[in-house]
Amino acid sequence: MSLAEVVAVVLFAAVIMYAVFGGADYGSGVWDLTAGSTRGGAPLRRLVDHAIGPVWEANHVWLIFVLVFLWTGFPAPFAALMRTLALPFWLAGLGIVFRGAGFAYRKYSPTLRWARAAGIAFAGASLITPFFLGTIAGSIASGRVPVDGDAGIWSPWLNPTSILGGILAIITCTFLAGVFLTAEADRLGDTSLAEELRQKSLIGAVAGGAVVTAGIPVLVIDAPTLVSGLLGKGLPLVLISGGAGLATIWLLMNQRLRPARISATLAVASVVAGWGVAQYPWLLVDTVEIDSGAGARATLIGLIVATGVAALVVVPALAYLLRLADTNAIGPVAGRPDRTSD
Repeated sequence: MSLAEVVAVVLFAAVIMYAVFGGADYGSGVWDLTAGSTRGGAPLRRLVDHAIGPVWEANHVWLIFVLVFLWTGFPAPFAALMRTLALPFWLAGLGIVFRGAGFAYRKYSPTLRWARAAGIAFAGASLITPFFLGTIAGSIASGRVPVDGDAGIWSPWLNPTSILGGILAIITCTFLAGVFLTAEADRLGDTSLAEELRQKSLIGAVAGGAVVTAGIPVLVIDAPTLVSGLLGKGLPLVLISGGAGLATIWLLMNQRLRPARISATLAVASVVAGWGVAQYPWLLVDTVEIDSGAGARATLIGLIVATGVAALVVVPALAYLLRLADTNAIGPVAGRPDRTSD
C-alpha cells in the first residue's frame, strides 16, 4: 500500500465517522422538525436537546479532518472539487452555520416567537445540509468532477445520482437518529415517547429501503463505474449493510432498542465504506486516481504522523465526551425555559 493510499484510507475513515456521528446529529434535527406543535412536540425536542447538546459541535471535527486531509494530501483534486461543486459546498456550509446558530439561540430566546424562529432554522438546516453533502458525494461517485474543474455550475450536482445521493443522505441520517433517540428515550424511562419513536423509525426504515431499491436503476444508468465496484469488491460491505439494516428492523420490532443502535451504526458505516471500496483506486471517479492525485511525499508523511497524534489525543477525548453524554439524565435543558404555555 502506497503512502497516498494510507492517507486515503485515513481520509475515508473520517468520512465514515462523520457519516455516523454527524448523520445522527443531522437526523435528530429532522426529527425535531417533524415533532409537531410547541406543546405536543416538547418531549421530543427536549430529548433531542439532551441527546445532541453535549456533542453537536464536536461532530464537526470529522468534517474538518476530511477537508484538511483532502486539501493537504490531494491538493489538485481538492481544487477541482471546490471549483466544480462550489455551490453545494457553500450551501452545506451555510446550513451548518444556520443550524448551529438556531440550536444555540433557541435556548435563550426571550419569547416563544423567537424560539420558534430559531428552532425552524436549526431543524430546517438539519434537513438541507445532509442533502447538499449527499449531492457532493453523488457528484464524485458518478464521475462528474473533472480535474480542471470546468464542468459548469449546475450540472455536476443537479443530476440523477447527485439528487439520489442527497435524498439517501437525509433518509440515512433520519434512520440512524431515530434508532438512537428511541433507545435514549427508553433508557431514560420515557416509554410512551420511546414507543412513538420506535413505530415511526420502523416506518422510516421500510420507506428508506423502498427508496434505495427504486434508486438502483438510476445508479446502473448514471454511475456505471460505481455500480461495477459495488457488485465487485464492494459487494461484501453492501451485503453487510443490508443485513445490518434488516437486523435493525427486527430488533426494533422486538423492542430490543439498545442493540439496534449497534446494528444501525454498522449498516451506515458499511454502506459508506462500500462506496469507498467500490470506487477504488479512483479518488475522483473516472478522473483522478489516488496515487496520481496525491501531494508531496513529505506532506503525506506529515499527515500520517498527525493521524497518530490525533489518535492519541483527540479520539480518547471524544470517547470520554460521548461517555459523559451517555450517562447524563434527562431534565430541563440548562438555560432554556419552558415556553409551552407562553
